[in-house]
Amino acid sequence: MPSDPPRILIVDDEVNICRNCEKILSKMDCEVSIAQNGHDALTLIEAEPFDVVVTDLKMSRMGGMEVLRRVMEKDPDIRVIVMTGYASVSSAVEVMKIGAFDYLPKPFTPHELRAVVLQAITDRMTSRQNHRLKNSEEAARPIAHQLIGNSPQIQKVVSMIRKVAPTDATVLVYGESGTGKELVARAVHANSNRKDGVFFAVDCGTLSGNLLASELFGHVKGAFTGAHREKSGIFRLAHQGTVFLDEISNISLDVQGMLLRFLESQEFYPLGGTTLQKVNVRLIFATNQDLQNMAAVGTFRQDFYYRIFVYPILIPPLRDRKPDILPIAYHFLNQFCRRMNKSISGFDDDAGNRLLAFDWQGNVRQLRNVIERAVIHCEKKLITSADLFLRDNALAEPAMPESIPQTNEALKQAKRDIRIAAISELEKKFLTHALEQNNWNVTQAARQTGFQRTNFQNLMKKHGITLPHRLRMPPG
Repeated sequence: MPSDPPRILIVDDEVNICRNCEKILSKMDCEVSIAQNGHDALTLIEAEPFDVVVTDLKMSRMGGMEVLRRVMEKDPDIRVIVMTGYASVSSAVEVMKIGAFDYLPKPFTPHELRAVVLQAITDRMTSRQNHRLKNSEEAARPIAHQLIGNSPQIQKVVSMIRKVAPTDATVLVYGESGTGKELVARAVHANSNRKDGVFFAVDCGTLSGNLLASELFGHVKGAFTGAHREKSGIFRLAHQGTVFLDEISNISLDVQGMLLRFLESQEFYPLGGTTLQKVNVRLIFATNQDLQNMAAVGTFRQDFYYRIFVYPILIPPLRDRKPDILPIAYHFLNQFCRRMNKSISGFDDDAGNRLLAFDWQGNVRQLRNVIERAVIHCEKKLITSADLFLRDNALAEPAMPESIPQTNEALKQAKRDIRIAAISELEKKFLTHALEQNNWNVTQAARQTGFQRTNFQNLMKKHGITLPHRLRMPPG
């Protein structure tokens, strides 16, 4: 069920500014109301729910500072943006201390207004989601087949699984490492007519050509050195079930040919054998490589590629489905709390925002590891940013790969990963240095470094950099 559009309130004693802001924000998917003084604004807020309030600082009847205080007293979850033509470090720090989400110096461009309002809406929605997950049974309910999330991207995957599962069609699951390709394969099996049969998962990247062929097709005694007895292969054992072949890009051309023949007939000879065997097995393949490109350059058989490319399911990277990050994080939180006998109810808002801002190059697998480490470290009821070790860059992948690349493509990928990690670390240090040099004033830091303020803020969000608590919270 679609949610209602965000509601924005513009407060300024100059009607032209109100109308201009209303016109600028009308290009966004939101409802905009206006008030020409603080009293009218508070009356509207009492009568109707608002997600974001954009108020001028200097007004003849009740200034923006007082509006901000009253709004924070009534509903601290409303995001307040303060517009001011009197920008200074002191006024900025003051409004942030009281609880403003951000401030916007006049004059500003339409892009700058839309950008800061969009950030406020996103922050508000994230906070709502976090609180809902903390205070409801939603996070604790088991998710069917572990496919967690309500983003359009993951719902498309669920829809595709629902359509293909009852058939015997060959499925190719593809996506970055750590996105959950095996979970999708298991969901296809669990929703198929074979659900009562066995499910075999085979990592093709860990087995060489002959060994993989032996595992899949079996062998007779004496088929090769070390074959001291007959062995039944996975295909024979998986009759009436499903076999999931992961990292299919790593198998040899010879084994690809054997699999192609098997797909066509469901018949095979064990290695060294002369007796034809016939089974009924469904195959699901997975890869994190571009098989089409590999087929074009000859490292993957084109006929095999076209044969397995029957029903491809793309698993999008975690960074492209932000709405799923917190539900997945809560799933792992509950899982590890049960395992470690801990009572942690959720994440504080700062930790939630940092999880959403992170790039997650390692996808769901990386998020799982981060949450496990946070549960081990946390000694309170809520996980904080300190438990996530974001300031120590503990979420970043290792600068050097854990194993030496075996192919030219793997070498290129490793070099790209190292380059991305180095650039990310440099950008983070650049931002932090600029903010420290300007007393954490975003506008001044952006101006000094030659950035537009919104671009500077977007870069901060990308790296999970927020204002220190001393600038964001009222003195305790």
